[in-house]
Amino acid sequence: MSETAKKTILVTGGAGFIGSHLIEKLVQDEDNIVVSLDNYFTGSKDNHIAGATYIEGHTKDIAKLIDFAPDLVFHLGEYSRVEQSFDDLQIVWESNKNGTFAVLEFCRKHNTKIVYAGSSTKFGDGGLGRDQSPYAWTKATNTELVRNYGTWFGIKYAITYFYNVYGPREISTGPYATLIAIFKNKFKNNEPLTIVAPGTQVRNFTHVDDIVRGLILIGEKGEGDDYGLGAEEGYSILNIAKIFGGEVAMLPERKGNRMGAPVDSARPRNELGWCAEKRIEDHIKEFVKNNS
Repeated sequence: MSETAKKTILVTGGAGFIGSHLIEKLVQDEDNIVVSLDNYFTGSKDNHIAGATYIEGHTKDIAKLIDFAPDLVFHLGEYSRVEQSFDDLQIVWESNKNGTFAVLEFCRKHNTKIVYAGSSTKFGDGGLGRDQSPYAWTKATNTELVRNYGTWFGIKYAITYFYNVYGPREISTGPYATLIAIFKNKFKNNEPLTIVAPGTQVRNFTHVDDIVRGLILIGEKGEGDDYGLGAEEGYSILNIAKIFGGEVAMLPERKGNRMGAPVDSARPRNELGWCAEKRIEDHIKEFVKNNS
């Protein structure tokens, strides 16, 4: 295929956990030219994928850093931790408000479709989740902004929601580590699995491979809001700990820690034929088997 027929795809946060898996899949199509924009706040150069181009910088500076008009933007490059967001308010604002505004303006200028990764936190606790943390609020209001850009300026967009993503390259240390990665480390070190009280909060853990498969379908065919990408089966944190086995240590309750969020995957299932195929229980049992 000629160079002019190739599709240029920009992934913000392309050196992160989900972004790197998305790029790994995108570059397998020789008709894709794939570029990452990442400031490496939680992303890592260890996540670089051969065949992609990497640009270092903040999304708020996208107009200065990206000198081409992509055919599609996957906007994954935002701050993405609930409890830690209370301590990182300025970082949250710069990334999730200033950064996303700049990305939307960039897409408006170039008439580029944006796939925006919203947050399932806004559906939590009967819709109260959107106001329970700085992270949740910025993500919820950004979905409104993306929809408004579609109404005001006619930009093409699709909004998707992830549910507790796990898998290879998830962050395993520090304040931005994922729950499953923390439990894996503690299991390997024969340490108690620490659970934030009450432990009955339910999560729909979804493998990153399922997320990436959904993202690519949404990038190709999705239009509008409400593309929930989540495993249908929910587990309490206590149940997850029991699957790992071993001792459990309870931690005090923390602000912003919602009890649950319903998964609505009707649009990707009915329109795109997507459903989560991998189960967290199988993943944990395989890990325990290989590390016992």
